[in-house]
Amino acid sequence: MKPTRSHGRQSITASLQPRELMQPKPAYRDVWQARVITLFPDLFPGVLGASLTGKALQDGLWQLHTHDLRRFGIGKHRNVDDTPSGGGAGMVLRADVVGPAIEAAQAGARGRWPILYMSPRGRRFDQAMARDLAQCAGVTMLCGRFEGVDERVIEHYDITEVSLGDFVMTGGELAAQAMIDATVRLLPGVLGNAESTVEESHSNGLLEHPQYTRPATWEGREIPPVLMSGNHGEIAKWRKAQSLALTRARRPDLMEPDVSDDA
Repeated sequence: MKPTRSHGRQSITASLQPRELMQPKPAYRDVWQARVITLFPDLFPGVLGASLTGKALQDGLWQLHTHDLRRFGIGKHRNVDDTPSGGGAGMVLRADVVGPAIEAAQAGARGRWPILYMSPRGRRFDQAMARDLAQCAGVTMLCGRFEGVDERVIEHYDITEVSLGDFVMTGGELAAQAMIDATVRLLPGVLGNAESTVEESHSNGLLEHPQYTRPATWEGREIPPVLMSGNHGEIAKWRKAQSLALTRARRPDLMEPDVSDDA
């Protein structure tokens, strides 16, 4: 009698720790995954469980796995941090805590699978990075707390530090959710109309043109006549001109030297 293979798409890997195959959230080998290392796993899925990302999560178009950093803590009290070497304020996440957590989170990871650390000193997250992450097999995100994480962990695992912007938050969980949201919506099948990502802000290097809908007149303001004309060529030209004008006014840093209204 042949052995049964009833677990289908589930990714099965060797482990020193016993694992049940029929777990509530098994890891599938052909679905994009976000694995989040955090001291506050209860904060997830958070906003990711609502709207299109939440529906896609329920439909199995992507998966979310949290890894509780406290579980890897040291001693009876599961300590995860210690004072900075050389002195200074605050606490730092320990290498011998974060390292094992990353090892556990990366179990079974295959293909291109970056590890990101939510950090105010990191590279600024943008639409290009979201598109790149969507092309990966998955991503592991380390949510920092306190004064940060032992630098040796970042070096050892070749972790990429990523920031939402030039400001400091109390932890990386909100940043991780924002980055996951921006990435998941680019996965195949998540948005009902894939073309909706083509002209939105930052997708083509420009800010998105203004949008309008019914009623035709509101508070004395009318929809621009060109949008009601039915002339798709003129509509496309108007939208391109509006995108250029908005980008030039609000984000001139995005403008390339050769971008013009005739482009």
